Amino acid sequence: MDHLPLPDSSAGRPPPVAAKSWLDEACIAEIDYFVKTLSGIKTKGVRPDLIGSIIMHYACKWIPELLGDPPSGINNTVVTDHISSGSATVSWLKKRFFIETIVSVLPPEKETVPCSFLLRLLKNANLVGVGSNYREEIEKRVAWRLDQATMAELMIPCFSHVKGTLLDVELMVRLVKRFVEINLDGLRSGAGLFKVAKLVDAYLAEAAVDAELELPVFMELAGAVPAQARATDDGLYRAIDTYLKTHANVTKEEKKTLCKLIDSQKLSIEASLHAAQNERLPVRSVIQVLFSEQAKLQSHINWSRPITNPKSPNRGLDPLDRCHSSRDIMTLQQIEMKRLKEHVAKLERQCQLMQSQIDKLLEKKKGFFSWRKMGMSTTLGTMSVEVADERVGKGYDSGSIGKQTPVKVKQGRSKTPKPWRQSTS
Repeated sequence: MDHLPLPDSSAGRPPPVAAKSWLDEACIAEIDYFVKTLSGIKTKGVRPDLIGSIIMHYACKWIPELLGDPPSGINNTVVTDHISSGSATVSWLKKRFFIETIVSVLPPEKETVPCSFLLRLLKNANLVGVGSNYREEIEKRVAWRLDQATMAELMIPCFSHVKGTLLDVELMVRLVKRFVEINLDGLRSGAGLFKVAKLVDAYLAEAAVDAELELPVFMELAGAVPAQARATDDGLYRAIDTYLKTHANVTKEEKKTLCKLIDSQKLSIEASLHAAQNERLPVRSVIQVLFSEQAKLQSHINWSRPITNPKSPNRGLDPLDRCHSSRDIMTLQQIEMKRLKEHVAKLERQCQLMQSQIDKLLEKKKGFFSWRKMGMSTTLGTMSVEVADERVGKGYDSGSIGKQTPVKVKQGRSKTPKPWRQSTS
């Protein structure tokens, strides 16, 4: 890697006469002495990691913000006053000159300086607006060791006046894409790709709260990580759900495009249950999640069944060894029972609806059949009276029609005596 040229006042800088107004002779002498000394150390064959330590020491001396969180017992006020002296503009110009000098003397080996220091350097470089070639060099070094970064260090604010987002999401997109290219080219081991995927999902969940974050930028960062780098899509689902919750004006088509990033087969049981009841997701995505869970359940059931084929060589295999765990099987059975209960409740609601419709039809036909009921009741009443009188005349009890029990009837007590009851003498 070619070394970057040292910042010169002739290249986009004020002339030497004007430069004395913001960069004093003592500061220039100190920087020149540092660069010459560092060049002599490099010619003697000193290890690159030691050279990186020397650069970090002087960089933190010139720019106290590069210290990060210093250990307890270190006084942050014991630093040089090169930057603090003068106005805010002078301090800003001095800091930019120091950062460009630090970047230009970094060793070509990318692993000589830790990623945490590079991220703090990049944050201050974006703040003071260093040259594009210096900023790109820092980004290359950060991308090389992005798997060693932490979530707090990646939360770099956006210092642009054009973009309204709180975080510099586009910077994160560039870093992730560079890191993925390095891993796909085989320059680094692929183990760090899983760590970066987790960092990206956590970063997306934090950035999704910003109402100014546009959907194309969010999707670009989410899709920058290959699908095989995510062992589970729970973090990505959480980020997308947070984005949909914050941005209520997202259209249905945009929701469908956004939810295509989620692989429903990589969701855990908890995430699948949440997605099945999430009203913000499109119906198609919810159905895919349900089908995936049903397929998982069927797979677990098939694996948990004992082998009954006598010709199978694994006839004596314990079925518990073929399933993942008893806890997973119990959880899946609970999910299946819950679905059956919901299905039964749905059938009950349908039955109640059908019953109410039948009742309405009966009420409509009630007026049509009322005259028939009244006629039948009158006829039956007349017939019952006649039958009762006849049965009493024949000697049966009038109070028990169906008992067929004969009773004794005294003569002269009948109100309507029959002719054949009278004497013939």
